[in-house]
Amino acid sequence: MTASHRRPVPLAKCYRLLNHGPTVLISAAHEGQRNIMAAAWAMPLDFQPPKVTVVLDKSVWTRQLLEASGTFVINVPTLSQIDIVETVGSTSGLEISQEHGLDKFKAYGLETFAGSHVEAPLLEGCAGWLECRLIPEPHNQSAHDLFIGEVVAAWADERVFSDGHWHFEGHDALRTLHHVAGGHFLVIGDGVDGKVLQRSAD
Repeated sequence: MTASHRRPVPLAKCYRLLNHGPTVLISAAHEGQRNIMAAAWAMPLDFQPPKVTVVLDKSVWTRQLLEASGTFVINVPTLSQIDIVETVGSTSGLEISQEHGLDKFKAYGLETFAGSHVEAPLLEGCAGWLECRLIPEPHNQSAHDLFIGEVVAAWADERVFSDGHWHFEGHDALRTLHHVAGGHFLVIGDGVDGKVLQRSAD
């Protein structure tokens, strides 16, 4: 995707980038070090101000960078990036750094762009991005590995998200991913609308 398709998303609508439960990639950076990892457990939490939650295990390096910097990015990857998702979700950024002097972005040739509010890199080619500022909740983070962030900026590929709505028709490669288990994913389908049933008369 080129920058020409990237558009800001109003913060009042940014929760819709996550509302359908996609697998996401979390990126974080601190003092020149950066990492990216896959996360299946991320969701919107509140509207005003917009808040999100994500679960990050104590063993992952991204968590350490996030806690040190106080910011992170939620990237919403696409079907065309399924191999990237599987790769960054099954490799250790800390091990790559220690053994080869590279981070995952350099090791796997991942292109990024700079956000407007956070240090963490945003991954090119995604369908959506949320720049987040950590809301420290030490008990939740320690006891439940649960992190809360306030969304301070959001972006989306206008070809599949505009006016607060997803519309994937005609852009199959940009459909979002939904992790099941063991490297197996489902892909978002076409949208359907429901209607309120009329109450039957007694």
